[in-house]
Amino acid sequence: MTTREPIGVIGTGYVGLVSAAGFAELGHEVWCIDVDAEKVARLRAGEVPIWEPGLGELVERHRGRLHFSTDIADALGHARLLFVAVGTPPTYSGDADLSAVRAVVNAMSPSDRHALVMKSTVPVGTGRHIQRLFKEQGKGEFRYVSCPEFLKEGSAVADFLGPDRVVVGDDGDWAGDAVVGLYAPLGAPLVRTDIASAEMVKLAANAFLATKISFINEIANVCEETGADVLEVARGMGLDERIGPKFLRAGIGFGGSCFPKDVSALKQLAGNSGYHFQLLNSVIEVNELQKRRVIGKLQKHLGGLVGKRIALFGLAFKPNTDDMREASSLVLSARLQADGASVVAFDPVAEDEARRLLPNVDFADTELGAVDGADAVVLVTEWPQFRELDWVEVAARMAGTTVIDGRNALDPEAVRAAGLAYEAVGRAQYTAAGSSSPTRRAPAPVT
Repeated sequence: MTTREPIGVIGTGYVGLVSAAGFAELGHEVWCIDVDAEKVARLRAGEVPIWEPGLGELVERHRGRLHFSTDIADALGHARLLFVAVGTPPTYSGDADLSAVRAVVNAMSPSDRHALVMKSTVPVGTGRHIQRLFKEQGKGEFRYVSCPEFLKEGSAVADFLGPDRVVVGDDGDWAGDAVVGLYAPLGAPLVRTDIASAEMVKLAANAFLATKISFINEIANVCEETGADVLEVARGMGLDERIGPKFLRAGIGFGGSCFPKDVSALKQLAGNSGYHFQLLNSVIEVNELQKRRVIGKLQKHLGGLVGKRIALFGLAFKPNTDDMREASSLVLSARLQADGASVVAFDPVAEDEARRLLPNVDFADTELGAVDGADAVVLVTEWPQFRELDWVEVAARMAGTTVIDGRNALDPEAVRAAGLAYEAVGRAQYTAAGSSSPTRRAPAPVT
């Protein structure tokens, strides 16, 4: 077997830990560095602090190849390629907070054999700025490569091992060649380009996908006014190969660690460069308004929210993750409580993090426990188990009859057959009792 060179990964969050485990799967010794001593201790003990399908098994399988430390010198001493996967959250101004990135740069020692490989999402121009810092600090021989990640939470392990493309931005030196070599066994299409273009690829890709989501949500809102069914509209649109079917699922808006942050970052980057990115303003506005429409639907059905008990099915921003960053449930629960309602919630995975962020929400142990005495149920996160519920039992436990399907993931006929009032997003034929069409199909499972 060919010996694979050791690598370093700085930051052990979603991107860093998945990348480290993925590289270990490819045969590399990986030196993982994090400033959080408690997290490092947990990882050394074999405990994975995030919930991601397949990640725990991968880390356990390669414990002998994965080394965890708080000392960056351990990575510098063993690896020439240092993958940076630290957080770059938005600041109050909307710019990316690069303090963690700068801390990594400042921690590097002068070297002509090391390279920083940026996996964190950073503004265009960050690479050139880091190269200037290296020169100012007497580290001009330290190489730099932009290699943005495209991992989707919930399928991150599969995305790493089977990427749809690998983007490498560099100055055409040994470091870029080495990164290309690392990913070569995966057989993915390669985009090798300059550093600024690589940085822009990540921001542009996420902004486009967010735009696609906001567009179909706008179409859904028009469908509700005109009697069209957004599922049928999206199906017809998606068969056009120029459009494609992905990200055409209407709902209550996008969330997570990437889309909101990257859309805002690209908008801010454009503004700082003297360009007003009008389209992205609308994408952000539509995403916020979509959550308010759920409140409007509830008010319509319940005649007001004061004293009402609302059950939220799902809290994480998407299924198959425990990530609560920018989750729709955060906005919904806050708005509901501000309007006088009490909120009870159930999520099969994200409860621990949700408890920290939602101190005034009641948490149920089961889906059916959440609906006991509820005046309305809102599907927020389309976990598969919510589709399998016995809606007759749900109806028996509820105090009211309203079900708002915020992800168009439930079977309308099954819900209505239980005597419940079903309303989805962009499916006007289900908003009035007795008006559903027998020719309509239940939505296909989300993939």
